[in-house]
Amino acid sequence: MKKTCIKCQGKGYKITEYKKCKVCGGKGYTSSTDVKKHFKGISNNSRQRFDLEENHEVPCKSCKGKGEIPVKETCEICDGTGEVNVCKSCGKIIKNTDTDYCDKCASKKEPIYVLQGACEMSDLEVGTAYKGKITRVERYGVFVSLSNKVWGLMRTDTSSYNVGDEVFSRVVEIKPKRGEVDLKPARIKGPYEILTLKKTIPRTLIGDIHENNFGKNVCLLAEVVQIQQTSGPTIFTISDETSMTWAAAFNEPGVRVYPKIEIGDIVEVIGEVNQHSGKIQIESESIEKLDTSKSEEIRKLIDKALDERAEPENIDLLVKSEILEKLKPKMKNAAKAIRKAILDGRSILVRHHADADGICAGVAMEKAIVPLLIENNQNNDAEWHYFKRSPSKAPFYELEDVVKDLSFALEDLERHGQKLPLIVLLDNGSTEEDIVALMQAKIYDIEIVVIDHHFPGLVEDGKVKVDEFVDYHVNPYLVGGDSNITAGALSVEVAKMVNPNILDTIKHLPGIAAVGDHAQSNETEQYIKIADKKGYDFETLDKIAECIDFEAYYLRFMNGRGIIDTILDLDNKDKHEKLVNALHKEYLKRVDMQLKATLPNLKTKQLDNGIIFNVLDVEKYAHKFTFPAPGKTCGFVHDSIVKEYGKDKPILTLSYGPDFSVIRATEAVNEKFGFNLNEIVWKLADKIPEAGIDGGGHECAGSLKFLEGLSDNVLKTFASEIANLK
Repeated sequence: MKKTCIKCQGKGYKITEYKKCKVCGGKGYTSSTDVKKHFKGISNNSRQRFDLEENHEVPCKSCKGKGEIPVKETCEICDGTGEVNVCKSCGKIIKNTDTDYCDKCASKKEPIYVLQGACEMSDLEVGTAYKGKITRVERYGVFVSLSNKVWGLMRTDTSSYNVGDEVFSRVVEIKPKRGEVDLKPARIKGPYEILTLKKTIPRTLIGDIHENNFGKNVCLLAEVVQIQQTSGPTIFTISDETSMTWAAAFNEPGVRVYPKIEIGDIVEVIGEVNQHSGKIQIESESIEKLDTSKSEEIRKLIDKALDERAEPENIDLLVKSEILEKLKPKMKNAAKAIRKAILDGRSILVRHHADADGICAGVAMEKAIVPLLIENNQNNDAEWHYFKRSPSKAPFYELEDVVKDLSFALEDLERHGQKLPLIVLLDNGSTEEDIVALMQAKIYDIEIVVIDHHFPGLVEDGKVKVDEFVDYHVNPYLVGGDSNITAGALSVEVAKMVNPNILDTIKHLPGIAAVGDHAQSNETEQYIKIADKKGYDFETLDKIAECIDFEAYYLRFMNGRGIIDTILDLDNKDKHEKLVNALHKEYLKRVDMQLKATLPNLKTKQLDNGIIFNVLDVEKYAHKFTFPAPGKTCGFVHDSIVKEYGKDKPILTLSYGPDFSVIRATEAVNEKFGFNLNEIVWKLADKIPEAGIDGGGHECAGSLKFLEGLSDNVLKTFASEIANLK
């Protein structure tokens, strides 16, 4: 507060002594002679201000006739300003001009409290000042709202008050029985500070909230896993070490509340427990981000509890297998990652190959995940919002697929405030062809689980190239196995670790996957026996697998959840047999039509090394744009030749088009000649780099892509490689 300086009386200086005037020589008057002497060498303008005539004497204007000149010194109190800053409270002079109070008074600031939304009348104290807002003005006083639940009457002259004004009021009396609070204006004389009065509520775990808590306030410490702006409130999905719930924050419709709070923050939520659409919801009074130390403490508790809850049960494998036993730790880690994503409020995106093996794998995982989502997620549409299953046409993670997945994931993050998903790749993800797509997903720090049985390349110390971009990798090749343990079987083993309750529902799926993928191994025979005990003999498994392949061709990029479930006999049992019979009849008809077109045009030759080599131009001699596609057509033609010569013979079939080829071979080619399609592809790519060769798959089944203009060169070189096998 500014005041006139008492020391200098506002002048800004003090007089210390008087000296004889040099202009008049102490006489008090001047003449032209005096002026000329004093102003020698000074401009005429300076002389003229004395208005002197020759030998004319007048009072000296320099000393004003006194003959003395005062010596002035700047006032040390006000530094020459004439004003001093004094403390509003005690009046003490303050050197600091940026404050209204001295250090002593400033340390005694009166607190003005702002009530947190959950505060009640019992939290008030008589004599304490509070900040509130006027909600009503009457002739006898104004009604002041101190919080959503606390208000009082302030008796005062109302002429200067309006509804909406913020005021400081002091509690005069609390009448709890009548629910009334008497207030008076708070005349704040000294310094003050605005403080938030928080209601002290012990922490409640989300998992401990039940119907007895309805209508009561609770305090939750949890992580924000989703923020969704509705046309009304902002909905914060929060998760602690026990469960998940919603916290609704109300403001103007459509306006984001608490804009500084982000996904992943640890917050304190105080609010009233209510029910919305049959689910528990917290109508929040306050949501506050915790400080770093408290946040880290809660996060450690949440992470530890989630880690423990996500740990899968130690469940026995469905079959006896040395390879699967070695692979079991990797399967448990994959299952744990999936369970943790469910509990952590992340969505799960399942990508699988669009054939019988891949679809069995995807459906098994779907049946395990969806019930847990419904159980653990408060969202009534959790199975649709937090889970997505999508088939992939290629047996690897294509760029086209990853671009779609990333676009939807980032859109969900921006529009719906969802965390980035966990990607689960089934019957694809292990090969070098997957690396580009995987690398793109990892740029966004998306966690990836791969369960596959395709050849992953050279294995060194249990690692392959894709492991750099994958968090959890389950593949028989990593522990000395091969592709004869299908992705469908591996996925069922992992799915029952994720959710043991669905085992009886899905334990026949490995048999369908094995038959559909023509797998031959000890494990395959055991899985087929398990399905047989459930009522599905080999012919039935084969029939179902063929119907899945047939329907997958027309579903293309749709998951066909209902139809596929019926074909796999997972629901609609009364329709299962009718649908399978109808589809299989059409399946056989179309396969027969394709074989009638292709077999007469198949070129067969027994090479010098004993391999029976079959070549078919599917561009010219096969029906296009209908089932079966070129890949399946090659398989049917190959099976026809195998029936003719026997499966123990080394038989290889090549179907080709303008810029692609499909290869099928019997196990005898691999066993006798060490044939591995992937290695042949690598050799061709080195020999003809200008052809842009790409492809691969299993050792005895896969595809090859190349430039159309160099197709003759590629196919001849491939045939030469086969002829040179020993």
